[in-house]
Amino acid sequence: MTTLHSDFTPVIDLLREKGAGPVRTHRPLYVDLLPPCNNACPAGENVQAWLDLAQAGKHREAWETILRDNPFPAVHGRVCYHPCETRCNRAELDSAVSIHAVERFLGDLAGEKGWTLPITAAQTGKRILVIGAGPSGLSAAYHLAHRGHRVEIREAGPLPGGMLHFGIPAYRLPRDDLMTEIRRIESMGVKISLNHKVEDVLAELSEDKFDAVFIAIGAPIGKRIDIPVRDAAHVYTAVRLLHDAEIGDAPKLGRRVVVYGAGNTAMDAARTARRLGAEEALIIFFMDRPHMEARAFEANEALSEGIKIKWLSSIKEIGESNLTVEHMEMDANGNPKPTGQFETLPANSVVLALGQQADSGFLRNLAGVAFAAHGSVIVDGAMMTGRPGVFAGGDVTLGDRTVTAAVGHGKKAARHIDAWLRGQTLQTAVKHPVVEFDLLNLPIYADAPRSVQRESLAEQRVGHGFEETAAGLSEVEAHYEARRCLSCGNCFECDQCYAACPEQAIIKLGPGLRYRYDFDRCTGCAVCYEQCPCHAIEMIPEPGRAASEQAV
Repeated sequence: MTTLHSDFTPVIDLLREKGAGPVRTHRPLYVDLLPPCNNACPAGENVQAWLDLAQAGKHREAWETILRDNPFPAVHGRVCYHPCETRCNRAELDSAVSIHAVERFLGDLAGEKGWTLPITAAQTGKRILVIGAGPSGLSAAYHLAHRGHRVEIREAGPLPGGMLHFGIPAYRLPRDDLMTEIRRIESMGVKISLNHKVEDVLAELSEDKFDAVFIAIGAPIGKRIDIPVRDAAHVYTAVRLLHDAEIGDAPKLGRRVVVYGAGNTAMDAARTARRLGAEEALIIFFMDRPHMEARAFEANEALSEGIKIKWLSSIKEIGESNLTVEHMEMDANGNPKPTGQFETLPANSVVLALGQQADSGFLRNLAGVAFAAHGSVIVDGAMMTGRPGVFAGGDVTLGDRTVTAAVGHGKKAARHIDAWLRGQTLQTAVKHPVVEFDLLNLPIYADAPRSVQRESLAEQRVGHGFEETAAGLSEVEAHYEARRCLSCGNCFECDQCYAACPEQAIIKLGPGLRYRYDFDRCTGCAVCYEQCPCHAIEMIPEPGRAASEQAV
């Protein structure tokens, strides 16, 4: 190393402050940290990894990376509420990466090309019963089959998919795309028995010699409340309406339909009512818009289709062709309270969208299985009930009731079931620290507008029935969108550190291999750390001069 003349004392002092030179107190270390998108995904997808593959045009590798955690990219690209995007650091720079749109592109491409994933695990000889062919049950079956187990799903309904099939309208999730991904799971050897309602779990386990069971029956029963009703024939639950519309047995709702509730299901019920012929659909909610349970984009889509929402109103009585509502107001604690002011509104039908509950009564003869409110099954951290070998997940358990959470439950349960069958306990790895926006150093980035998915015109949607309303991205658009990822916390070989090092102490190892440090040259000046745009370098205390190099 060149010896500095005494005239460079200020420079030497600066280097010493940074722990550089012969008194180096800190050295750089390449690290892999946790991007917020990965951390936020309920299915545990390695979002950043498959975005990187997608932007490079490695479509099949990207799709296979998604399927390590989630067998439904085409489905999730359409119906997931993408919490990954809510946490995306890019939103602080211009706008979040449209992760769901790239995932949909990959899922649709796999369907077009007929991609499959063969099972490479050795067969274990173990048999697992899955009760319910909804997203959680299908996910568990998929991951168990990948581990070499034989799986049979027994489903009470006439079609697989659960709420994917009967709770999400086709204008959001086309049935061909859903069935393509379900058929892929069946092609792995998973047997799906339809119209098979399990009434006695112990009997089925014993008769067919299953080694474990995963209960994934969902929460298919719509909640009702105590409202005086003169003509109950015109009162429906949203769950029932969506189910009957799917099987072609929708009721005649009349001209004016009122939906009570303001969750995502309420929005779907109102939009479905319009597609079934109702001229007017009004959503009534007893709180204000900030307390609305539905996602903002769901409400905006409903409003764009002419659905009206009446806030701070509570239904008091339902008549034959009208209903009585009481106006509410928010008190100082943010709770709604009645005002004593009433209004009569015309209504030919009323749809109750007040939440759902599990139909878990048949499980109460299982000793050790405990229940929470509304029939939810209580499980431990391994997704197992109080009875050994009986696991449960998805909407039948406590927690977020979303498709992605259910799929994540299925994956988690499969891993724990596999470990339990092998007489092991699954050890969960400690997560890396999450990289927030303020840890990034983004001087090389410019604004890159988010890709916009084309949607059919609002005034045309209702007339087109249940046709899908949103289009996917083209290949060019998907590549562009994936490139907007900032690779938070993980090196993507941008060469910023390599170019910035004044001592040429960074050695490139080749494409995909990143870099290593030559600590005989490194002064610990931290320039590489300061120039890394994604915070893939940390400065750590100097461990001594024993080791001369540190690899990525």
